[in-house]
Amino acid sequence: MRNGRAAASLLVGLLAVAALPTAIALAELDDRYDLLQAGWAVPVALVLGLAAVLLARRARVQVERTLGRVGGEGTARVGRAFGVLGIMLGLSGGIAVGVYLVLTRFFE
Repeated sequence: MRNGRAAASLLVGLLAVAALPTAIALAELDDRYDLLQAGWAVPVALVLGLAAVLLARRARVQVERTLGRVGGEGTARVGRAFGVLGIMLGLSGGIAVGVYLVLTRFFE
């Protein structure tokens, strides 16, 4: 038996962490987009991070139910860590975009 939720949490967590830096890099490389348009990655990082945390929780429940036979506890732990990091990156990106919008709207 394998713990597919643990592997899924790791994959989704990695995608959550990569969403915002990838959007920023694409905005820097492509002249058609500016940095503010990379803000679409903020909700993507938040949703993927939350999904990774929930998948990791379910994976650890599955490990407990099978008394460890299914495995994947370490993978779920790493997936959860990446999910939390993705949530933190999304929140900090959201704060940055919000502050930028306030500054340009009221102090320009």
